Amino acid sequence: MARLTGKNVLITGGTTGIGYATAQLFIQEGARVVITGQNAERVAEAARNLGPSATGIRANVASATEMVAAASRIKAELGGLDVVFANAGVALPKNISEIDEEHVDTQIDVNFKGVLYTVQTTLPLLRKPASIILTSTAMTERGIAGMSVYAATKAAVRSLARTLAAELADRDIRVNVVGAGLTETPIYGKLGLPAAAVQEWAGQLLKGVPAKRLAKPAEIANAVLFLATNESSYVNGANLQVDGGMATV
Repeated sequence: MARLTGKNVLITGGTTGIGYATAQLFIQEGARVVITGQNAERVAEAARNLGPSATGIRANVASATEMVAAASRIKAELGGLDVVFANAGVALPKNISEIDEEHVDTQIDVNFKGVLYTVQTTLPLLRKPASIILTSTAMTERGIAGMSVYAATKAAVRSLARTLAAELADRDIRVNVVGAGLTETPIYGKLGLPAAAVQEWAGQLLKGVPAKRLAKPAEIANAVLFLATNESSYVNGANLQVDGGMATV
């Protein structure tokens, strides 16, 4: 039997990259998946490509109001949830001397508030037992120049997971983190840098990765699947590093 048969899953940031790969894998494992994203066309296209077991909802995770509306629709259409993968995020590099208020606010809004609102609004929908998985980064364990605000917001996500794991344990809800390493996703194309600069930057970072390559989104998805299923029933409050050794070797 597929490992997620009969399970309902929400994946934020599910139109591309890690979120989309996870949606594909979860559907293969029998789940009914809801994906969210900010762009209505991309959400609709991704849901079509994923097939009849997927539902797309346009919602900005940084908006509590929009996430309340998304949760209401999920309740109406699916009744409840078994897994929440709070994955949506944005990475914007800047040196400390160049950081401005917009740079800080954008990343806090999506990377931290977005995770908080996702969990808060879907909590009433979670059935027992349930699993919440948050996406963080290997950059919380290893300093990377120019990524101070991004890494700080993801460190906040890691801290949030510990607190939520303690707070929700009595409700039979586990909360864990996937610390993703450098991954082949469109996020690098959204850095606001020329393609050549992004390639050079990634090349420099890869020198510190023992695996000597970027992760494939499917490799991160496999870790998310583990945390979503009963195979990880005794794992709670953990940070599963999937980074080719970047943070620890």
